[in-house]
Amino acid sequence: MINNKYKYSDITGKIIGCAMKVHSALGNGFQEVIYQRALAIEMADENLSFSREHEMPIYYKQQHIGTRRVDFLIEDAVSVELKALTKLEDVHLAQAINYLEAYDLEIGLLINFGAKSLQFKRLINKKFMQKNQGNPKIK
Repeated sequence: MINNKYKYSDITGKIIGCAMKVHSALGNGFQEVIYQRALAIEMADENLSFSREHEMPIYYKQQHIGTRRVDFLIEDAVSVELKALTKLEDVHLAQAINYLEAYDLEIGLLINFGAKSLQFKRLINKKFMQKNQGNPKIK
């Protein structure tokens, strides 16, 4: 689960491990807020620093145009969007990637508790990849 060639792999690995514990204990079928509360307990047990329902500013052309709450902001670096759906759709992935770009964060996770097996996707803000294109050591 932890692949050190990816930025924040140690953090995302811990988050995914916490989500697996929650899904294993609760299964699928609850509302998103139930998983959010349970995940907060697990992440606190793992000593992860996080903010739940963290309000983030949204900018367009360097102008503040509103706010959006991310389900979790972990270690001031990784956004986590939760879903409780029977199936993730491309629109959910696109939404989570758009949030990363709007929040100007490099790494995020999209976690779905609604399926029979836990689903998760590691997301990368491509704007950061473009910034670091000249330096192949930075990922």
